[in-house]
Amino acid sequence: MAVPVIPGVVEQKDVPIYLDGLGTVQAFNSVLVRTRVDGQIKRIAFTEGQDVRAGDVLAIIDPAPYKAMLDQSVAKKAQDQAQLTVAKITLQRDKDLLASKILSDQDYDTQSALVDQLAATVKADQASIDSAQVQLDYSTITAPLDGRVGIRQVDQGNIVHANDTGGIVSITQLRPISVVFTLPEQSLGEIQSHFAAGESLPVLALDRDNRTTLCAGKLAVIDNQIDSTTSTIRLKATFDNADLKLWPGQFVNARLLLETRKGGTVVPASVVQRGPEGAFAFIIDADLKAVVRRIKVGRIAQGQALIEDGLRPGERVVVDGQYKLQPGSLVKLPDPAGGATGPKAEKRPATKAPAKP
Repeated sequence: MAVPVIPGVVEQKDVPIYLDGLGTVQAFNSVLVRTRVDGQIKRIAFTEGQDVRAGDVLAIIDPAPYKAMLDQSVAKKAQDQAQLTVAKITLQRDKDLLASKILSDQDYDTQSALVDQLAATVKADQASIDSAQVQLDYSTITAPLDGRVGIRQVDQGNIVHANDTGGIVSITQLRPISVVFTLPEQSLGEIQSHFAAGESLPVLALDRDNRTTLCAGKLAVIDNQIDSTTSTIRLKATFDNADLKLWPGQFVNARLLLETRKGGTVVPASVVQRGPEGAFAFIIDADLKAVVRRIKVGRIAQGQALIEDGLRPGERVVVDGQYKLQPGSLVKLPDPAGGATGPKAEKRPATKAPAKP
């Protein structure tokens, strides 16, 4: 009897070669905003979950103590500057007296040293002014980068210190964003050959169902070492994340497009059978007989097998029903009308009409 099977046709088409790995979404940049001076928070200038730009004011520490320190430093410099001016005038007079032999060299040198001393004091005063100005500027806390602020960790009115372990708020950059994923170390050679040649390797971020594409990006970094415990290599891809479908900490399936094989020979994955001598497939010849053909499989992904050798486009192969086949077995193909076609198709007896009473 013929064995019923499901047939298929060997196709020739462009086949994308993907490498699949599990990845985690990471912020492109992330920072915990801390205060750099001590004081009371006078104002919180952001809303939780708000998008901010670099330089936007986030919080203001009470600036009064630092403004007073700055004024004090400015006054000290003015005082020392006045003394320096007097000392310079005196030095000029002593210079004339020295030329007239009225003043001794020792007195002149003493006055000259005093001028240098006061000049150094004025420079130190300017440094104190700069330091006080920096402290005053630190009382206004600004965003160091573009991003989105998280949940506020300190409320208005609290006293904060520069050595506090906690911060005021965290900022994460979501556009662009990164995905760190791992692949087996055996894939490193192929990836490096394309990456080192300057090729832009696309990466897709898919949802956990491995079907829904969340975002498309490009490979950015190959890690500098292999994890010996898992025999995997870490890679990082960058995504523009314009619609914010990727979020820091999210688990995704990363799919790296290594290359596109032009005119590849493709069959359904179920066509490929495994035996003691390797992979093979059942071919349906013109006499509807099953013929065993040894094949060389390149890759199997997404329900399709890329065949390197053994099959030609247009040949008919057995997609389902191989478990009953042997080399040379007759096959029965499904009839589009619902029956079966093939040699020795089963004949059904004619149905007689029931006799009338």
